[in-house]
Amino acid sequence: MQYSIGELAHRTGLTVKAVRFYSDRGLVPPSGRNAAGQRRYDDAALARLDVIRVLRDLGIDLATIRRVIDGETTVAEVAAEHAAAVEAQIGVLRRRRAVLNAVANRGPRPEEACLVHQRAVLSEVERQCLIGDFLADALGDRPELAGIARTLTPELPEDPTAEQAEAWVELAALMRDTEFRANLRRLADGHEGGLRRDLAAEVREVVTPAVVAAIVPKSPEAKAIVDGLGRDPGELREWLGVVNDPRRERYVELLGVINGWAAPESLAPAFDWLAEAMAA
Repeated sequence: MQYSIGELAHRTGLTVKAVRFYSDRGLVPPSGRNAAGQRRYDDAALARLDVIRVLRDLGIDLATIRRVIDGETTVAEVAAEHAAAVEAQIGVLRRRRAVLNAVANRGPRPEEACLVHQRAVLSEVERQCLIGDFLADALGDRPELAGIARTLTPELPEDPTAEQAEAWVELAALMRDTEFRANLRRLADGHEGGLRRDLAAEVREVVTPAVVAAIVPKSPEAKAIVDGLGRDPGELREWLGVVNDPRRERYVELLGVINGWAAPESLAPAFDWLAEAMAA
């Protein structure tokens, strides 16, 4: 059976303009022409148009549709590929919705609205670039710090809670803080020098019990504890000035919320106690 462009449009539910477009692109070639020179189409063209219409409704691009029409791939294979792509896009949209809701719930803050919006609506690629840039700037390209970099990496879930979205907005602001980056870089430099990160473990094991026991920082007992650390006083003061940054602890707290980790133990009281004991 032969059909005109108008008849094809009527049978497929497409517009005449759409049928002509697909025909001009070679996706639905005419089987011949009538005496007036008008294009005519057969049942194969009708079947092709049905496939094209369904695939276009699913958001499949013309290049992929051409591959299906030419027999280079199947509808099932294309559907599987695009289902995976749609699933990934849904995850991105869920994150974006949650973060936008978090921004909306922060209330009217005209002075920071622009910056918050900029941080919140980052695409997946932009978000990963921000994280990568932050870690590279703070830790440098040091293979020995790869483990630390992983522990500082936020992984926002596909469907984050309101608390996780709010935490991401605040964490993104910290990542852009150049002074905070510089402080972390100094800690990373200290990791390679005399002030290694095991000092934090020593503070947790030795100083935290002193805080719990309410030992006065200016007492002889406190002096013995400080001396027991066996560190150069100047280096220790320098290390405290960097590590006792409230932004660092806040970063770790927010990271735990985003990644679903248990709330970390705060070392701020131990750092404050140690600073006071050293001043004495």
